[in-house]
Amino acid sequence: MTMQIIKEHKLEVARIVILAVLSGLFSLSVIPFPVFLAGLVFGLFGLAKEGIAGLFKERKIGTEIYITIAVIVAVLGKEYLAAGIILLIILIAEFIGDVISERARTSIRSLIDEMPKNARLKHENGKEEMVEIEKLKTGNVVLIKTGEKIPVDGKVIHGNGAVNQAAITGENMPQEKNEGSEVYAGTVLQAGALDIRVTKLSGDTLFSHIIALVEEAQEKRAPIQKLTDKVATYLIPISFVFVMGVYFLTHDIRTIIALLIFTSPAELGLATPLVMVAGIARAAREGILLKGGVFLEELAHIDTIIFDKTGTLTIGKPVVTDVEILNEKYTRNEAVQLAAAADRRSNHPLAQAIVDHANNLKVPIPQPTSFNTIKGCGVEATVAGKRVELGNDALLRDKKMGLPRLKIGNENSTAVFLLINNNLVAILYLTDKLREGAREAIQALKKGGVRKMIMLTGDNSATAEFIAKEVGLSDYQAGLLPEDKISFIKEIQAKEKVKVAMVGDGINDAPALAQANVGIAMGVMGNQAAMDAADIVLIGDDLKKIAKARALSKRAYRTIKENIFIGVGVVHVFGIILVLAKIIGPIEAAAIHLVPDVLVFLNSTKLLRVNIG
Repeated sequence: MTMQIIKEHKLEVARIVILAVLSGLFSLSVIPFPVFLAGLVFGLFGLAKEGIAGLFKERKIGTEIYITIAVIVAVLGKEYLAAGIILLIILIAEFIGDVISERARTSIRSLIDEMPKNARLKHENGKEEMVEIEKLKTGNVVLIKTGEKIPVDGKVIHGNGAVNQAAITGENMPQEKNEGSEVYAGTVLQAGALDIRVTKLSGDTLFSHIIALVEEAQEKRAPIQKLTDKVATYLIPISFVFVMGVYFLTHDIRTIIALLIFTSPAELGLATPLVMVAGIARAAREGILLKGGVFLEELAHIDTIIFDKTGTLTIGKPVVTDVEILNEKYTRNEAVQLAAAADRRSNHPLAQAIVDHANNLKVPIPQPTSFNTIKGCGVEATVAGKRVELGNDALLRDKKMGLPRLKIGNENSTAVFLLINNNLVAILYLTDKLREGAREAIQALKKGGVRKMIMLTGDNSATAEFIAKEVGLSDYQAGLLPEDKISFIKEIQAKEKVKVAMVGDGINDAPALAQANVGIAMGVMGNQAAMDAADIVLIGDDLKKIAKARALSKRAYRTIKENIFIGVGVVHVFGIILVLAKIIGPIEAAAIHLVPDVLVFLNSTKLLRVNIG
């Protein structure tokens, strides 16, 4: 590990070693000043070049410019050894910073290096051949054996096994996979053997999209980062004026050199970005994708969370539990047949549940001759010459029809009303299972300081009330259309002046996710559209990850404040006082300057390993 670091930073290591040797020899009068000066220039060149590039390209005066000036001033003031030791300590600090920063930035990229480079391709004649991943094509079949990483996204066509999906979801519990199951690149087959038909190639897998999102997120600056950059911009000229003022009063070169070291804005510039990089990388390892530091910071300030019901607090796979016939002209099977025919072209979860129910009953489902979606209400279709309408209570209200009393025992189910030729003939009752861990997730968020949580749903009030009570929510809104959800969020943001997070499935709730301060999409494995719809993406269906993401964001925000207060405030102010009191000189200042650098680096990168609940 040490040799690898030296190889990757051989120029920086060479500068440090050469400068250390020459400084030691010069202090013993073994080498002449020109040789020592040459070493000083070699050591300073990289810092000066980086500082000048930042000055002209980014119009930013960084710590490199401060140190360059300090070293030049030291040489001009004939403080030669001090110049060498100052530069040596700063180069060591820069080296440590680079190594620790890379650790944060490569914590996700390292997963790519662990991806298999070859796959066991199965030919149609049954022969097997090891080929490079890049040579695979969609439709190829690859064989995965116990202990091997799956190299592509695909579908199991033969075999069964237990797959650990921790690389994507952050969960170590193996998932059973058998014929028809989806599998993803980067996951590990812990037991069994699988024949997998390739559906996505290496550059288009879910894993590659996750990597791309994480890398893109690292480049997006958070508001607090912009603030620290702005503060640094104002502090730099003030610092220079302060140092020049001290020089005119004291004419003490040693004091000026020491002050230049302590007024450097280095730690202020590092206080935020390294925390954001470490936080984003840590979140990705937990199966939480943050699309930028801005959302990591924003989540820390969220005090209201709004949940969609279907697919979020419930699993989103309802089943038909009862069919109530209101018109004796139709049998139960006839009602189910007409409802399924009207719904067979719809992709709504309730529609799919009704079609599945018809298939389970072995009822034939005819093709409708016409089909149309009624926005926010349901569907209408022509089936066997009949006008069939199927939808929620909004459909009945739209037709100025009264709501019938629901059958006893089904008050907590979702009611779907079947109309034939404008007559209500049946009610289909569907029930959606509560998502496992939903109640625990709500409790964790309450303990974490979320002031208000609300459930929004297009379902009826009875069902909404039942689900809300089951998960521990006292506030809910029922019977909402998609546009009603947006209006509700806007109203809360305007009237209550709160920051709102919206949790939904990332597709149907996309407008509401966009309106919220932070949009959180969950349960989107393999769904690129859902990954694009939100600010934070939860890979998998674990609601407890929301509390974990918020805990991480609060920890990150606290870390930034610690960095600014301790790394910049306490150490630098204390150092300036010691310099002005003539207690320390340039060499001691450089040594002390190393302390906040290391503290900021270590404090920031602890997010990669600290327990976040």
